[in-house]
Amino acid sequence: MFTIATWNINSVRLREGLVARFLAEEGPDILCLQECKSPVEKIPLTRFAELGYHHIVARGQKGYNGVAILSRLPITDAGDRDYASLGHARHVSARLDNGVVIHNMYVPAGGDIPDREVNQKFGQKLDFLTEMRDVFHADRPQKSILVGDLNIAPGEDDVWSHKQLLKVVSHTPIEVEHLAQAQDAGNWVDVTRKDIPEGKLYSWWSYRAPDWNAADKGRRLDHIWASPDIANAAHGSRILRDCRGWEGPSDHVPVLARFDL
Repeated sequence: MFTIATWNINSVRLREGLVARFLAEEGPDILCLQECKSPVEKIPLTRFAELGYHHIVARGQKGYNGVAILSRLPITDAGDRDYASLGHARHVSARLDNGVVIHNMYVPAGGDIPDREVNQKFGQKLDFLTEMRDVFHADRPQKSILVGDLNIAPGEDDVWSHKQLLKVVSHTPIEVEHLAQAQDAGNWVDVTRKDIPEGKLYSWWSYRAPDWNAADKGRRLDHIWASPDIANAAHGSRILRDCRGWEGPSDHVPVLARFDL
């Protein structure tokens, strides 16, 4: 049995203390971080190792992107893919000793205008998702977990207002459709919604809101998926909303699930 968490940390060096606090208080066996904004050699690994996280698989980039998998359990590097040929550190994978492969993904945010003709970033986001679909279709995931900031809130209850966000990047129909196609291609199971099927559920609140908690205009951008052969082993999903209220927080909070494997 192990617990896995995913968290867009929005600079692992700036928020080293928050990561350490989370690891100390929650103690997940595996923590997948996105938007580390750091070369791998500058990630504060010594502090995390002191907390028991001696294993790391990561891809870094100065100032942007970056994904890392910290683990108390032995893991081996299972490679990465440059989705949409962007040259960004947005994917890394690791294999546990029991054969489970973990994919840590950071899908591009896509800019502000949901039109690839006038916004190159939106086109890159759609291309990234299309390649995810094609990869999963060609090589169906088995004994796999996919986590990360997928930068899309797919369901009506994954946003504070479905109607008001239909033309806002992260909840537009074309993005939701692209994400669904990627999910369907791999028969991935949305573990969080399997465990918590009803009600509003968010993992991100904008920095722009003067009182994020009172306004509660959130979106569920961070996900944990499992391949169908192990999806029934997943349970105990949680989203740690309180982390958004920590001092100097990320705008995302950790999402967790437990696997009986």
